[in-house]
Amino acid sequence: MSYNKDSGAVLGRFDAEKYYKILLRCVEQIKEKTDFIPEAAVVLGSGLGHFVDSMEVIAEIPYEDIDGFPVSTVAGHQGKLVFGKIGGRNIAAMQGRVHYYEGYDVHDVVIPIRVLKLLGANTAVFTNAVGAINADYRPGDFVVLSDHISSFMPSPLVGENISQLGERFTPVTDLYDRDMRELALSIGREKDIRVHSGVFLQVTGPQYETPAEIRMFRMLGADTVGMSTAIEATAAKHMGMRVCAINCVTNMAAGINNSVPSHEEVTATANKAGKDFSILLKELITRMS
Repeated sequence: MSYNKDSGAVLGRFDAEKYYKILLRCVEQIKEKTDFIPEAAVVLGSGLGHFVDSMEVIAEIPYEDIDGFPVSTVAGHQGKLVFGKIGGRNIAAMQGRVHYYEGYDVHDVVIPIRVLKLLGANTAVFTNAVGAINADYRPGDFVVLSDHISSFMPSPLVGENISQLGERFTPVTDLYDRDMRELALSIGREKDIRVHSGVFLQVTGPQYETPAEIRMFRMLGADTVGMSTAIEATAAKHMGMRVCAINCVTNMAAGINNSVPSHEEVTATANKAGKDFSILLKELITRMS
């Protein structure tokens, strides 16, 4: 994480000018390695990175080869950008992401999606592994987000606004695109894949939630809980991207059916769900307007 010496966060104060220069430097370095222009960005969560096997790969760039780009330190996140095509669409896939709990500043966590937008991607599809709060869900199900609760996380928009990226007070009433959500649900019915529509809640982690916290989250209206996605989706919306997010349910949340979550269970279940996930995501990208 040595790149943090140049981070936009300096002594607790966000340096917008320095941060924007970091984004532009990342973009410049990527363009030196490939002239591929993505129309959509896909962020792959824990155990879901095998989706890139279905891509016609044009170029791959490890995160550590991009000065200023945050590097994933979590098992199950390979940590590279994969550029290629699916169904004739130009896609930039993040094979692994970084998380707030890894010690990164919240602004650094969203550097990747901001860079992909600056490279040309106008649609963002986020995926992650989650615990189910809704007792009607089960491991292996998918949940396309209708909304999220990010109140337990710092906002990636705090600090001086960078007007080149987006407006200061960004409305997020319709953050998740309705048409893409309906398309994902339709594909699920067509392919006999269990896909729900629900509300996701992001926490900092890295510890799993207590049963009491899960009871509180359920009272707040959350269907799933996880440690990524909501702040990235907020940054994407800030930049004017069309946003879709899909949870892969890997476990029942703490206290639901006497469940005790573990990272091993999360990764194993995500791997098992990989086939259905690839079908769902490939069809979604191919058919999106």
